[in-house]
Amino acid sequence: MKSYQISERVWALHSDIDTDDLFEGIWPIPEGVSLNSYIVKGEKTALIDLVRDWDGAANSLQAGIREAGVDIAKIDYLILNHLEPDHTGWLAEFKARNPGVIIIATAKGIELVKSFYKITEGLRAVKSGDTLDLGGGTGLLFEEAPNVHWPETMMTYCPSSGVLFSCDAFGSYGKLGDRVFDDQFDSAEHELFEKEGLRYYSNIVSSFGIFVKRAIAKMSGHEIKVVAPSHGMIWRKNPMTIIERYSKYASWLDGGRDKEVCVIWGSMYGNTEKGLKAVTDGIESEGVKWVAHRIPNEDVSYVLADAYRCEGIVLAMPTYEYKMFPPMAYVIDILDRKHVWGRQVLRIGSWGWVGGAKKEYEERIAPLKWNPVESVEWAGAPEAATLAQLRERGAELARRVKSAN
Repeated sequence: MKSYQISERVWALHSDIDTDDLFEGIWPIPEGVSLNSYIVKGEKTALIDLVRDWDGAANSLQAGIREAGVDIAKIDYLILNHLEPDHTGWLAEFKARNPGVIIIATAKGIELVKSFYKITEGLRAVKSGDTLDLGGGTGLLFEEAPNVHWPETMMTYCPSSGVLFSCDAFGSYGKLGDRVFDDQFDSAEHELFEKEGLRYYSNIVSSFGIFVKRAIAKMSGHEIKVVAPSHGMIWRKNPMTIIERYSKYASWLDGGRDKEVCVIWGSMYGNTEKGLKAVTDGIESEGVKWVAHRIPNEDVSYVLADAYRCEGIVLAMPTYEYKMFPPMAYVIDILDRKHVWGRQVLRIGSWGWVGGAKKEYEERIAPLKWNPVESVEWAGAPEAATLAQLRERGAELARRVKSAN
């Protein structure tokens, strides 16, 4: 089945993507990802969001439209909440099959329809508070949600059914199989989706936390019975669960993060790794939990998820040709781009014939407004005195994590 009825007049059209492709060309999706579109029927019919022709998604979309009892050529409105190509890549083909469809998006979205797909006719721009009457007591309300996570984004709300079509907001990685609703998954599955939801948020949305807060506040005046995102499960039993998670994630820009330490480390010949063991012993001595990611062995997508939620960060890296270990330089660039700011941070590392990482490191982290514990560097293998110093630095970091707001 590709079509799932949400309410008397609303259907979900679901496709699973199970591929080695990277999401946005960057982020791994070993658990897959879903693409969700929606049909709303009144006297007229609206299709909300599309797909791109990715791993059979276009065929699944067409099958879902048929299962919902709709002729693709007779859809009256195509509503594009967000113009990123995973939700619009099949637009030219859809328009060819339904030349008379009216395409609805925000004003900025309409400009992207024109520039991405060279479509200039049958376009209607909407703004917050605008409505669309489908007849038969069914209508839609549009609310702009700029920068969640592109500037043209909006959400669509169906007052008669209480369904919020949120596009990338409230989404998650993870394919769904033949179930799409939150009450169809067991606790272990929910635990996986919660982890994949945090990783999705940190990878895709985290730079725009202030705009997530604004969007949630804007929608708080509506009775939301179902949250229907374009990626991930549809929340019909506990819709506030995913909204509250996103609210928490957005709040981490300002504080209130988990009192844990994300250890990000790379070691060429084991000397930095030996020093790191002393640091983690110091962290544990203060009763603080830590989670470790070795780079480049682990993808930065997973590093980012833990760095985003944790108050403390350890960066353990050797000097490499007078500068930082290259994989760590990439990690720091991503942490900057995704606004992992204001953390308690300790940097350690060994060097061979000469140091040099410290200068580059300090230049690169200046915009992140981190609260640094004094770094420790050493030549070759760490001696007993160095290991004792590293244990104390780890303990100091842990104390700062516990006392942070």
